[in-house]
Amino acid sequence: MRRPIIAGNWKMNKTLSQSVDFIKEIKHLGDNTDVEVVVCVPFISLDRVKKELEGTNVKLGSQNIHWEESGAYTGEVSPLMLKEIGIDYAIIGHSERRQYFNETDETVNKKVKTSLNHGINPIICVGETLEEREENKAQDKVKTQVIKALKGVEENQMKDIVLAYEPIWAIGTGKTASSEDANEMISFIRNIIEDIYNEEISEEIRIQYGGSVKPANVTEIMNQPDIDGALVGGASLKKDDFTDLVRF
Repeated sequence: MRRPIIAGNWKMNKTLSQSVDFIKEIKHLGDNTDVEVVVCVPFISLDRVKKELEGTNVKLGSQNIHWEESGAYTGEVSPLMLKEIGIDYAIIGHSERRQYFNETDETVNKKVKTSLNHGINPIICVGETLEEREENKAQDKVKTQVIKALKGVEENQMKDIVLAYEPIWAIGTGKTASSEDANEMISFIRNIIEDIYNEEISEEIRIQYGGSVKPANVTEIMNQPDIDGALVGGASLKKDDFTDLVRF
């Protein structure tokens, strides 16, 4: 049985001191080992948050990663830097990275492979725009993203990967795909994984839904058979909301 995973993506929110204070309030959420809890905090807070999480079951993630270990990449953060801190996960290919920072399917693939090679678990984001959904191109878009993201990834590495289906039109908008629509797309993604690898891997891989997930809809979403968790933005910034999500 796949273990549910609830990951909070803080995006560009919370200062260092705010991050530490918030972690002190929610780190007990990892005590429920039936659900894996992950917080993906700004780079500047990763080291301090990691120290605050010592002795807890809450996992730490970064919101990005570079594919090179070092070099002339001003403003970037390498896998070696993240590995030394001791992060567990890295979000890769979030739609905001693709939209605002020109990330492509090719750079996503590079980041996925370097994460795996350095023992960092990738959370790979895929999803369509509203225009693509209205033009019945959603499955084609998602299929292309999944195939290109996993190019060159070996079967034995798939156990370390989490996929996150995030329809772009539902991120930060208050709109949410219906639980049935989300499950349908995630089931479609499983079929893609089966085509690339095999049925066993497609049944084992965890696939999250992301896009305006909140306490009011998390139970309905998590009751869907193919949805294994949520990648949460705004609701992960509030103690009570994030608590309700983890305890869905």
